[in-house]
Amino acid sequence: MDLIISFIPNLSLIELIWGGILFLSFLIQLFFYLFVYRKPAAYQRKREEKTIPDEALPGISVIISSKNNSEELRKNLSFVLEQDYPHFEVIVVNSGSTDETDMVLKAAEIKYPQLYHTYVPAEADSINEKKLALTLGIKAAKNDILLFTESYSRPCSTQWIREYGKEFAQGRDIVLGYSRLIIDKKVRMRKFILFDNLIHHLKFLSMAIARKPFMGIGRNMAFKKELFFLHKGYSSILHIEGGEDDLYINKIARKKNTGVLLSPDSMTETHSVDNFLTWRSLKSKYLYTRQFYKGFSSHLFGLETISKYFFYAAIIALCTISLLTTNHYLLGYTLFLFLIRFWIQLIIINRNSSLLDAVRYHVNILPFDLFQPFNNLRFRRYANKRNWGK
Repeated sequence: MDLIISFIPNLSLIELIWGGILFLSFLIQLFFYLFVYRKPAAYQRKREEKTIPDEALPGISVIISSKNNSEELRKNLSFVLEQDYPHFEVIVVNSGSTDETDMVLKAAEIKYPQLYHTYVPAEADSINEKKLALTLGIKAAKNDILLFTESYSRPCSTQWIREYGKEFAQGRDIVLGYSRLIIDKKVRMRKFILFDNLIHHLKFLSMAIARKPFMGIGRNMAFKKELFFLHKGYSSILHIEGGEDDLYINKIARKKNTGVLLSPDSMTETHSVDNFLTWRSLKSKYLYTRQFYKGFSSHLFGLETISKYFFYAAIIALCTISLLTTNHYLLGYTLFLFLIRFWIQLIIINRNSSLLDAVRYHVNILPFDLFQPFNNLRFRRYANKRNWGK
């Protein structure tokens, strides 16, 4: 300690400023990793599995909107229809498809009596076509619990609906789940895409666990039917393209009514990301609607991004200064904080990834960490240009 105290007066003003920036940004980064990103893995590890008898499980209606996705429906629909659950139905809304969607659904209805399908009229407003499709599905639902996924996604287990049923049986009004991406190893930037999907989920699931929910993903989420009518459906977001999942949850979720599911049986997976452009299309819609989120929780991660770049900038500045001035103590201080953050980041990300994605990261986490916010900014500009240009 005496060595540290005696070392500080020997630093120049610029070294003190950069040293202070490094330490402050280091503390902010530690807060996010230890108290935010750590939550999902810790939550699932402490979670007690509860057995609920079939007669106590609520009826659930699975709702899927599909537009020109007949091949995806053909591949994925059976995974939803063959669930091990006592009381469920599946409603697929054909949203003006011009492919073989109607034929696929009629053939499936012959085999699966729990399947019902309807359609969106051809003259529907294109901006709110999906909201209309989901509204038709919700109104047609016979059960009080509405579970949502997409035609291009499938449950990871036959226990998917049961996991949600057990959660709602314990008094939840909204339940948010994880949706993993299954990407062929030949796809460019595969590991970065998986990292980005993991971080995206860690943000909103961590905040939901902390009772500060701010969004959900339509590939895997559920809420009570009464909430939909209580909040007058999608009326408050009809002027915004998209947002029928993330933005809608942002408006209806409260700290006491929202639960999180992270068990392997509760997840869905998407196999449709076969190139960079598909991923951009999937991700950019959330980056566009994010600007309409309300509440402090949705904007908290801006501080994490800013502190991260200050941290890296301070690392570069102090390493350069210490090498030029041959100040080994300053270099040691800089590298020590860098390695501590890297070690904590690696442990927490890999623990969550082992639970959710089964992908391990190593040194590649550093370029991914640096590039992700830049990529989000690029995708958001693309999304804004695409939406405002209509």
